[in-house]
Amino acid sequence: MSTDTYTAILGKWEGYWVRFADRVTPEGSEQEEVWIELAAEPRDMRCSCCGDIVESVHDCEERWVRDLPILGLVTWLLLSRYRVNCPRCGPKLEALTWLEPYSRVTRRMAENVARLCKVMTIKHVAEYVGLGWDTVKAIDKAYMKRELGPVDLSGIECFIMDEFAIHKGQQYATVFLEPIRRRVLYVCRGNSRKSIRPFFRLLGPEGRKRIQAVGMDMCAAFEQEVRARCKNAEIVYDLFHVVKKYGKEVVDRVRVDEANRLREDPKKRKVIKGSRWLLLRNRKNLTWKERVRLKELLSANRRLLAVHVLMADLKHLWDYRYPGAAERFFKSWMSRAMRSRIEPLKAFARKLKEYLPGILSHCRWPLHTSLLEGINNKIKVIKRMAYGYRDEEYFFLKIRAAFPGIP
Repeated sequence: MSTDTYTAILGKWEGYWVRFADRVTPEGSEQEEVWIELAAEPRDMRCSCCGDIVESVHDCEERWVRDLPILGLVTWLLLSRYRVNCPRCGPKLEALTWLEPYSRVTRRMAENVARLCKVMTIKHVAEYVGLGWDTVKAIDKAYMKRELGPVDLSGIECFIMDEFAIHKGQQYATVFLEPIRRRVLYVCRGNSRKSIRPFFRLLGPEGRKRIQAVGMDMCAAFEQEVRARCKNAEIVYDLFHVVKKYGKEVVDRVRVDEANRLREDPKKRKVIKGSRWLLLRNRKNLTWKERVRLKELLSANRRLLAVHVLMADLKHLWDYRYPGAAERFFKSWMSRAMRSRIEPLKAFARKLKEYLPGILSHCRWPLHTSLLEGINNKIKVIKRMAYGYRDEEYFFLKIRAAFPGIP
């Protein structure tokens, strides 16, 4: 077969032409492979560092490079790789459009591996394409760095921040989300002021002045850093974390106290002890049988009835769009809480009063972390698929790649 026919069938690699191609079974292997020998064409060579045309060649060496499979067979290219004498940069590899300077796989092969890594684990991709685990990871990491580029924080006026667990033993990372496009802006390890400070440095002085609202949970470190760095920003506390805190500090405490009070009546005590999720779940999510159980439980215990009703009323605070009306509602709610004579509820109400400005900010900026809670669940899936990540930079790139935002 002529070289022109080879080139017509197999394609052309810029700067080279196909001299020879054959199907070969390597010694000690049962799998056939395609070996293609490429010969260099006369051309203008460019420096891979500065891109200038260079006339002189420093040296040349033969190199085997993997390309996309042909007819399902592993494909190897044998080519001469040139180093040029660049007057500006010194001896550098020649720049090729289809091959990175020090890569042993072509660009299209690397892109194919990176696409597979979006839906498969590194181990499975490595087994499928016949590359090493470290090679596949390096290809995927380099591809995401190139595709995602540096973090773009231009035009950001508001964002949401929340933490998620990355390892056992209360080890956390913080994720920053743009709520309008639902784009993950930044991920960093830790949930302290020092940990999240690099994000505010990336914003720059002008970017920090531009921030008008930040949604978060009632984390003191988050609030202090935002107030110190973004002077114009309003803190917005979301419904989810306030109700979660209410359930933990009020509903659970009262339920345990009532169960302990009924030690002499094992049957009633068992009913109260097993009612945690019944009390915490939204009423609209309960089945008919669960609603009947809840009604019987609340009619039999006035303290649980009081905390359950006040929890349902507290959620309505986030329905208001006028700060004045929301503040009047909160004062009415707090008055009922203080008259309840339930100490955990009274303590929570006094504590919540300190966070009232951030709650009322929701009327002007309806930000909430429910978007982030959903993203956090997907992050857990990404982590679980890989059975965890030792390289945190790679893990954080995976998160950014999974949530690029709505165009």
